[in-house]
Amino acid sequence: MAKDLFLQRRRFLKGLTSAGTAAGVGLAGLNPAQAMSLRLSTGGTDCCTIIDVDRCTGCGACVSACRSRNLSRLPLPQKPIPEPTPSWIPISDWSERRQVTNRLTPYNWIYIQSCTLPAPSGSRRVFMPRRCLHCLNPQCVSLCPSGAARQSSQGAAYIDENICFGDGPCQRACPWLIPQRQSGVGPYLKFAPRYIGYGLVFKCDYCHELLAQGQPPACVAACPAKAQYFGIRDDMIAQAQEMAHQRNGEIFGLRENGGTNTLYVSSIPFRDIEAAMLQQEQVGFGKPSLRPAGASMEKENSLVDIVLAAPLAGVALASLRLWRNWLKARKS
Repeated sequence: MAKDLFLQRRRFLKGLTSAGTAAGVGLAGLNPAQAMSLRLSTGGTDCCTIIDVDRCTGCGACVSACRSRNLSRLPLPQKPIPEPTPSWIPISDWSERRQVTNRLTPYNWIYIQSCTLPAPSGSRRVFMPRRCLHCLNPQCVSLCPSGAARQSSQGAAYIDENICFGDGPCQRACPWLIPQRQSGVGPYLKFAPRYIGYGLVFKCDYCHELLAQGQPPACVAACPAKAQYFGIRDDMIAQAQEMAHQRNGEIFGLRENGGTNTLYVSSIPFRDIEAAMLQQEQVGFGKPSLRPAGASMEKENSLVDIVLAAPLAGVALASLRLWRNWLKARKS
């Protein structure tokens, strides 16, 4: 009971402080509900990618393009990384493993998932570039207490690293566990790093700056096999449906989790691909499944307390600043 009460208090205070900090420094701009509706309020049109599973060769050009664009700008942690409170919260540190490309990490936002399936000729190797699917109604955005998770007018779900405290609602809300946390980086270090926040959460941002300029994401542009297509979502849906019809195949992402802006087309049923991946241990944390996720908002009721804390943000920030000023004055 005491542990449950402490955890509830911890969540409440973290929600207050995270949202308060964002509001206090003038960076958030939008509360979670406003961030979620940004695409609709600006009259934006979703951009969508088709990934042709039958055509992908697993060459990794998309992975290299993503890393070339993003890796050099991602921060390294200050060490020693502060031990979080409570003690059961793990430190997540990938800074010494930035070369890892066989799964999603804070420093690797796309990877090639693969498995081998039986085929008339003996066997067939299937390759699938995996990254954030950019849901039409992303729970990671709607449940972020600070407004750090946002959705652009082109449908890209991304995280503002100037605001994120790594509290993790986005990780818990994502049905595919896409977001990845790095400890020891981010704005929480400027306040009370043992008690406020756990780092930064990173994931594919769909190259939202490029989308705003009418350009495709770097991974799509880099594909030499032309296994990725990019355009307005309605057009991509029509193209994906035609591709699936011609092959007697399937589409993944059209309705999963309410629909996503990444559509996979395959002549092999996705349930068979998922079964092979599970059997060959290609699914796990950092290696997303292909389970047909329904909308997961109902599973996140326990996080509502964090979201509802946002209106009291300024109070938390002011209290924190007064406390820090009092400590400084006392030392002097």
